[in-house]
Amino acid sequence: MLTSTELVATNSVDLFGEDMTLKDLKIGHSGRVLTVGGEKALRRRLLDMGITPGTKITAKKTAPMGDPMEIILRGYALTLRLEDAGRITIEEVEA
Repeated sequence: MLTSTELVATNSVDLFGEDMTLKDLKIGHSGRVLTVGGEKALRRRLLDMGITPGTKITAKKTAPMGDPMEIILRGYALTLRLEDAGRITIEEVEA
């Protein structure tokens, strides 16, 4: 059983062993891209927008109903649907 300190230290992986995705990133927190998934066209579009492995991303805000979300990466703001953000695996990092 994990202690509360260990749970905080492993916040990039949930209790079921699933990886954290961009849609799970809380507002004001940052993460580093591990993988970019999705079907061929979607994956290519995300990569073309600069969402590549190793890129640092900060969650800036969400729309009033929660979808889409706005992120900051490479010096610009980008808005993504939560469905697309769910295909980007990240690890949370210090802001």
